[in-house]
Amino acid sequence: MRRTLEKLAQERQEKEQAYALKLDEIKKKIHSLDRATGFSFLKKRSRDIASARDLMEDLANLIDLQSSLMDARDREWDALGSNHVGMIFKSMEWRVEKLAALYEDVKALMRTFLLLREKLGQLLSVLEDKRLPEATAVREILEPLEDWRYAGFENRFRGSAEEVKSQLEAYISYFPKGGKVVDLGCGRGEFLELLRDNGFAAEGIDINSQMVEACLDKGLPCRKGDLLEGLSEWEDASLDGIFSSQVIEHLTPSYLKKLAELCFQKLASPGTLIWETINPASVFALVQIYYLDLSHQKPVHPQALKFMLEAAGFDDVEIKYSLSLETEKLKNIPGADERTSILNENIDNLNELLFAPPNYAAIARRK
Repeated sequence: MRRTLEKLAQERQEKEQAYALKLDEIKKKIHSLDRATGFSFLKKRSRDIASARDLMEDLANLIDLQSSLMDARDREWDALGSNHVGMIFKSMEWRVEKLAALYEDVKALMRTFLLLREKLGQLLSVLEDKRLPEATAVREILEPLEDWRYAGFENRFRGSAEEVKSQLEAYISYFPKGGKVVDLGCGRGEFLELLRDNGFAAEGIDINSQMVEACLDKGLPCRKGDLLEGLSEWEDASLDGIFSSQVIEHLTPSYLKKLAELCFQKLASPGTLIWETINPASVFALVQIYYLDLSHQKPVHPQALKFMLEAAGFDDVEIKYSLSLETEKLKNIPGADERTSILNENIDNLNELLFAPPNYAAIARRK
């Protein structure tokens, strides 16, 4: 929009200059005729008639320039007005999103407060009996605070539940209808809701107690625990699908390798594993998404993940990318000459590096 406003302002200024020049030219002609003839151009002599026709033509051109200038001003004002209205709605949308995130923070904080009150009551009774509290009792008080802090981070930067569900909905079709699917690191339960609403027998596992509480409040089957430990409780070859979104970048490479092997072990044949994560081949995604979260351990390159899953025994590993960042991309330059063509090729290469799809999913199958 800024570029459009600059272009319209330049067009308006050029037309103002053209109008001013033509007006000045007409004034000089009138002044010259007045001094030379005392307005004798109004008489019916041939020389005066030619001068009058010339002046009338100039006046007609002036009217055209004035009309063109008014159109340019109208276009600029319309663009300014649209931009202003757009900025107002953008600001309102941002404030509504912020209020929604704050509301979720408050709900999580209240749950944490009630839990901490119970834990502190237990700790107080220990101290009243003049006994030293155990380290586990103190840890149980600190853990909800840390879990709440990350839950608040998710509420602020992950996006609304509806937005996340809209992004994840396409993965539903990869699992057999009505099958058993486990969501590893289920977070606030967006994908669990999609699975439930589409008739799947689903369960979520998450290490964050606040996330688990959020899922349970929605009536979603979810339990707290380490991903490896939680998944190991399922019988071998008993699951139709395993899903995980924005989780594997939180894991160390050795842990991720063990998890891939365990997923293969727990999946039935046929069964499908889907791991979605941030695309490190996109500079925008690295800077604006990956490094935003301090709990991230290591970005996972799509080809490295594909190789890891194949080494774990999976067949037909597909890498599926999210939509490109079209609005952020650099614009091509109009023109068909050789220099412009080379420049546009360089712009395309930059766009491919800077604004590649921000997310990708590895879809692996056990046949």
